[in-house]
Amino acid sequence: MNTQGDGAEKQATRTPRGAGAFSARPATSLRILNERIVACRHCPRLVAHREAVARTKRRAFRQETYWGRPLAGFGDPHAPLLIIGLAPAAHGGNRTGRMFTGDRSGDFLYARLYEAGFANQPASRHRGDGLKLRGAYITATARCAPPDNHPTPDEIANCRPFLEAEVELLRPRAVLALGKIAFDGYLKLLRARGTLDRGAHFIFRHGASYSITAQGGRQSVRLFAAYHPSQQNTQTGRVTPAMYRRLLGEIRRFLKEQMPVSRENAETRARRT
Repeated sequence: MNTQGDGAEKQATRTPRGAGAFSARPATSLRILNERIVACRHCPRLVAHREAVARTKRRAFRQETYWGRPLAGFGDPHAPLLIIGLAPAAHGGNRTGRMFTGDRSGDFLYARLYEAGFANQPASRHRGDGLKLRGAYITATARCAPPDNHPTPDEIANCRPFLEAEVELLRPRAVLALGKIAFDGYLKLLRARGTLDRGAHFIFRHGASYSITAQGGRQSVRLFAAYHPSQQNTQTGRVTPAMYRRLLGEIRRFLKEQMPVSRENAETRARRT
């Protein structure tokens, strides 16, 4: 399995706690992590829901075989940009097996990523459609499609070690949180790891960004906030293509300014892959 293609199907042995259990090679470690994600059955409510949806299907997709499992992350294993969503859609990612693939949210998001140079094509239909990300990696706060698109706090907490491992392996320079749940989830992760002052205050609003420096003065990360590209938000005008173009343009400029450091980090990690 590779991080730009199909999800893994091998069985996991345990839930990771950070990246310490993995090798020093990011691409290899992400493959191992993704195999564990796909095999997870930790949350009974989510397992029951995702599998029930995969059995009953939506009429428009009744001839398709649904994925019906957790979704692994997807993208460039040396990405300086990590994009965090909420959870797979019941008839989107839960059907296709790839983040933001096969639904209106994905149609909107990948078109904007393509315009900003983070994707090689504007459309995302299925896992074998040739889509590749350039300098970006997409993940989610929860990996299974939840009932009514609302994972519980406990379900999000159960998934947090997967996100923690991705953050540690990728070490992104920028993080784009799609929606308040993803925004809060990333901050909770940092606080739980002790890398963020618990008293620090961050306000979620579209276009907001914050520079976060880990305790001890290690590499800083810039956190960007965006309203989620849900069908409800895009159809009502709460989220527009222009809003995402501006934000992704800002992220692109930020990463360009960080290029000497990002390139050095990427080259170092590539030599270990």
